[in-house]
Amino acid sequence: MKQLNTFFKTTLSLFILTLSVFSSQAQTITSTEIDALVERTLKTFDVPGIAVAVIKDDKVIHAKGYGVRSLKTMQKVDENTLFGVASNSKAYTAAALGMLVDEKKLKWDDKVTDYIPEFKMYNPFVTEEFTIKDLLTHRSGLGLGAGDLMMWPDSSNFTKADIIHNLRFLKPVSSFRTKYDYDNNLYIIAGEVVARVAGISWEEFIETRIMQVLGMNKSAASLSRLKDKSNVIDPHAPVNGKVQAIGIDWSETANAAGGIYSSVSDMSKWVIAQINGGKYGDGSKRLFSNEVHEEMWSPQTIIPVRGSTPYNTHFSSYGLGWFLSDVKGYKQVTHTGGLAGIVTQVTILPELKLGIIVFTNQQVGAAFTAITNTIKDSYLGMPKVDRVAEYHARVVAGNENAKKITDQIWAAIDAQQKNSTKIDLNQFVGVFRDAWFGDVTISLKNGKLMFDSKRSPRLSGEMLYYKGNTFVAKWKDRSLDADAFVKFNLDTEGKASGITMEAISPLTDFSFDFQDLEFHVVK
Repeated sequence: MKQLNTFFKTTLSLFILTLSVFSSQAQTITSTEIDALVERTLKTFDVPGIAVAVIKDDKVIHAKGYGVRSLKTMQKVDENTLFGVASNSKAYTAAALGMLVDEKKLKWDDKVTDYIPEFKMYNPFVTEEFTIKDLLTHRSGLGLGAGDLMMWPDSSNFTKADIIHNLRFLKPVSSFRTKYDYDNNLYIIAGEVVARVAGISWEEFIETRIMQVLGMNKSAASLSRLKDKSNVIDPHAPVNGKVQAIGIDWSETANAAGGIYSSVSDMSKWVIAQINGGKYGDGSKRLFSNEVHEEMWSPQTIIPVRGSTPYNTHFSSYGLGWFLSDVKGYKQVTHTGGLAGIVTQVTILPELKLGIIVFTNQQVGAAFTAITNTIKDSYLGMPKVDRVAEYHARVVAGNENAKKITDQIWAAIDAQQKNSTKIDLNQFVGVFRDAWFGDVTISLKNGKLMFDSKRSPRLSGEMLYYKGNTFVAKWKDRSLDADAFVKFNLDTEGKASGITMEAISPLTDFSFDFQDLEFHVVK
């Protein structure tokens, strides 16, 4: 009997201990703890302003702003402060098409050329087979960010008609529908499909058919369409080592890929509708059908998962406007967005009826990841991990690696400038044309070789000799953080006949897709 009592006492003690450990792990984060987390994130990653919202069981349980909208004005961020949500706009474009599917005005598998006859890809077979769904799934065969220089940076003057026409010149890097490579331009095409089928602009559709219906009254489909700009952030980025406010870096031609401006308060209404499969209000009304909802949240393009992850993720994919994966046995639906100086993240765990929204006005993505994952960890019952320190260490390592690479390049350039051997710069002068990007002029000004893009004027700067027939273009606008190799091909007379380009830093945003350019001399 004594041994039995001892057994029950031991068992009870272990049960209480296990329950205690589980309770400490499953303790969800409080608003006070979120406050402390975000304030620490602001300082650690040198972010001027952040807004955070948490949705649980159809209620916004936390919505708050931190820091300042702009280092110029030092006005405070609040839950209604408007940020460019960037590629979080893509889910709206997918939803708009889904609503038109519900109305039987198109089908997911309809051919794009049924609605945009002038649409043409590099390969005629791909052109003929390209469907509405293909526009949304990043499986076109084009490379990462292919053609983004037609809309990035924002000084480029390409129209939608230009982009539609120029897609035919972008060469694929993989076979059609075989590989995931993120793109923006095909979402621009998707927005044009919405406009042609609905008979109104993509912007008007998003505002009247989605935002106004959900009560997102302060949001707009683009910066220029905001009715009230008194509470809008400035984007920020490191310029010569110091974070400062920079200009808006987005062409409104590309709104369907990333133009929406919203607040965490307004975006919460969108997330609640998503969690509820398109239902809103008292649940009796729908933005889109459950069938369309399931299609948007179903895997369309496989994204490889390699190695172990902290969330035991085994599968990852892209749906229609959303990334889909498993985290600790739950489905995760998420997307990020990035403009110059602005990055955002929306994360949904539908089985937990949990939504997390983080908007920031500085371009370091580790900040929103640290906040999102810390909040997510608490709802998943995971042991506490210092995500801020973890991701900061990764940022430091990445910056150090990039600095090592670029320092070696600039050291080589400095050595060349001290070299007494003079290079005949005249052999590199000329006008060079790329089929989709247009003309750049290489000229001599005051003894310096200069690069000037005709259609994207911010891509302008001095060219510094590096090695062989290679120079580095150092852009005048130092906020771009995208200096690039310019490699000349020479003809039999030693005169430049063509140019290829490549970013010098591994941290350069993929939308500077210099690698897709292939210039030939025209004069």
